[in-house]
Amino acid sequence: MTLRPWILALLLLAAGAIGGAVVLAGQALRPAPAAGDVRGYLMAHPEVIPEAIQVLQERETGKLVAANRAAVTTPFPGAVGGNPAGDVTIVTYMDYACGFCRASLPDLAKLVGEDAKVRVVYRELPILSAESRDAAAWALAAAEQGKYMPFHTALFAAGRPNAASIAQAANAAGLDLARARTAIASPAVATELSRNLDMARALGMTGTPAWVIGDRILSGAVGHDALQKAVAAARAAR
Repeated sequence: MTLRPWILALLLLAAGAIGGAVVLAGQALRPAPAAGDVRGYLMAHPEVIPEAIQVLQERETGKLVAANRAAVTTPFPGAVGGNPAGDVTIVTYMDYACGFCRASLPDLAKLVGEDAKVRVVYRELPILSAESRDAAAWALAAAEQGKYMPFHTALFAAGRPNAASIAQAANAAGLDLARARTAIASPAVATELSRNLDMARALGMTGTPAWVIGDRILSGAVGHDALQKAVAAARAAR
């Protein structure tokens, strides 16, 4: 039977990712086949193909993150938490209208409380609504006043962003409202939001929350344990 071109391409990709050995789920290590036997091996063990593709995707993601590391990990002034001098940085892309982002806050807080060497960079990614963008702009204005975390926490606690909840969070954080409005209208805030959206697209992010830890990108409300493991892996790779 003649294999279709896309299947052959897939097999070649998988073969490249296999390298010197193939790990089969629940089985011992087996030596990689000789070049001429790759097709037959993969046809006999198709379960290695998804694993190989995942390895390739992770490699490509790592290259993208490494190429853009400074732009990703350098915070908008004031939009940073945890230990500013930490040895591992968690970059979190969030939207104030995102319920999964809100659900992730306790996991992130627990991790920061447990690990005094974690630095957190907050990146606004307002993709869900017009109110999301308003909230993100106010958050950056709060950062400009050194009050990012009080505003961030208060707004998520208030529920979905709207004019009333944003005003409530601004008051709770003790913002200078006139100064905040000036900051919101500034090129710096507009540029930050635009850059975050562009970077998210470049890194292949499809929603919020998204996390960049070391050379990895995690998507969704992954939970405390996944964040902790990613931090440990990034620390080990230093």
